[in-house]
Amino acid sequence: MPHWVDEAVNDYAKRMPRQQSLTITSIATAARKSGQTRQQLQKQEADKIRSKIKPGSLTLALDEKGRQWTTAQWAEQYRNWLQLYPQLNFIIGGPDGLQPELLKQADQTIALGKMTLPHGLARVVLVEQIYRAWSVVEGHPYHRD
Repeated sequence: MPHWVDEAVNDYAKRMPRQQSLTITSIATAARKSGQTRQQLQKQEADKIRSKIKPGSLTLALDEKGRQWTTAQWAEQYRNWLQLYPQLNFIIGGPDGLQPELLKQADQTIALGKMTLPHGLARVVLVEQIYRAWSVVEGHPYHRD
């Protein structure tokens, strides 16, 4: 990721309280070889992602066709997820998009908006929105209505 992505993500991640810490797990993009199809590349990525998901955790895949919320609705969802699951997994796909089967296997598919965002920008927006949801839930003054 470009330096600005890591810098922004780290800034929001370090603001989170210890009991709700964020861990970013990056998966290397599959090496492109002549003759590989998009579906093959998506499957390689999906297999790597599946290997990182812990049983009993909630998996949320980001996709522009996913469910969208207002900030208040997002914060309420976040509160509910934290009460029900020991870990939340937010999945952002690589340049070829997420494998359709992986999207179906996710517990929920969510969207940050209707537009497609580059991976790095989606990462920054997602982490900021997680921090914002935490601030709403905890009554922290970061979010203002």
